[in-house]
Amino acid sequence: MAANYYDLLGVSKGATDDEIKKAYRKMAHKYHPDKSGGDEAKFKEINQAYQVLSDKSKRQQYDQFGQTFDGGSGSGQQSGAQGFGGFDFSGFQGFGGQEGGFEFGGDGYDDIFSNIFGGGGGSRGRRQAQGSDIHVDMEIDYFEMVKGVEKVLNLYKRVHCDRCDGSGGEPGAGQKTCPTCHGSGKIETVRRSFFGSFSQVSECHDCHGVGRIYEKKCSKCGGDGRVKEEQKLEIKIPAGISDGQTISVGGQGEAGERGARAGDLLVTIHVAPHKKFKRKGLDILSMEQVPFSVAALGGKVEIETLGGSLILKIPTGTQSGEIFRIKGSGVPELGGRNVGNHLVTVTVKVPKSLSREQKNIIEKMRDQGI
Repeated sequence: MAANYYDLLGVSKGATDDEIKKAYRKMAHKYHPDKSGGDEAKFKEINQAYQVLSDKSKRQQYDQFGQTFDGGSGSGQQSGAQGFGGFDFSGFQGFGGQEGGFEFGGDGYDDIFSNIFGGGGGSRGRRQAQGSDIHVDMEIDYFEMVKGVEKVLNLYKRVHCDRCDGSGGEPGAGQKTCPTCHGSGKIETVRRSFFGSFSQVSECHDCHGVGRIYEKKCSKCGGDGRVKEEQKLEIKIPAGISDGQTISVGGQGEAGERGARAGDLLVTIHVAPHKKFKRKGLDILSMEQVPFSVAALGGKVEIETLGGSLILKIPTGTQSGEIFRIKGSGVPELGGRNVGNHLVTVTVKVPKSLSREQKNIIEKMRDQGI
């Protein structure tokens, strides 16, 4: 008794068309005779199953009549060598050879399956290859992050050829019809397999889909329209940029083929950490030690900010952990008008050694519950 087609592909009876196609592709690759461990008989069965289950009309009949269903052209019983859908497998003695009239060697196999499963097939028309993006990393320091900075990058990249202006043709050279595609810009390749003949249309590799070529290629770029050169580019890093953010500079990547648009330059910024300052949103955070006497009696201390040294007034009785805000001394909003603050957390410095007199004073304070 013939195997159930759904079981052959490893899918349920309610499988979708897409699930059937995926299962068939997996099984076909597994059992193809040209592959190590392939199974010619199993491969034929899988293809028979797919020919029926991928056709809505045949699948409906198969579901209704089961194993008695004849997937051929309605001519009655077929010989054991005749598969469903009218495919004759009788001539396949060696899938890697020529006796069956079809060749399954190397890239041909991949191309056939790419056509079946959506690769190639249609004309792509003229397609100019846009230049690639260039990705670079740049480190700036904390003060440059706050204030913004301009940096110079040295890039060795493809640029449009200045001799042919990116066209790829020698200046003054005329154009002629591409002899490869005869002006159509397309190349059609016909492949045969036991599934039938498949036509694959692709862009002409000589004229790149244009249909015409220059009679003489540019002597500087060789017809590509691009040359490699070192360029210096000034990059403006805006104030307030965050660590890990990327700046995109349009059109400053690799030049495209034969005058096509250049890619972009993508610069990822890394802010070097500061030993004293931390960032939280638009605010700058820091910690300052205040002498015990200043915290108790009040006074002034000199602190460090991003804008330089500053005198901070400490009120009487300041406790350790209190936060003082220096308004407008934080990070500017990227692309906005707001500016963060500098938040200074105070820690009271307790002396490790005291004189006898100092101890007596503190003991009296302790006795008074101070």
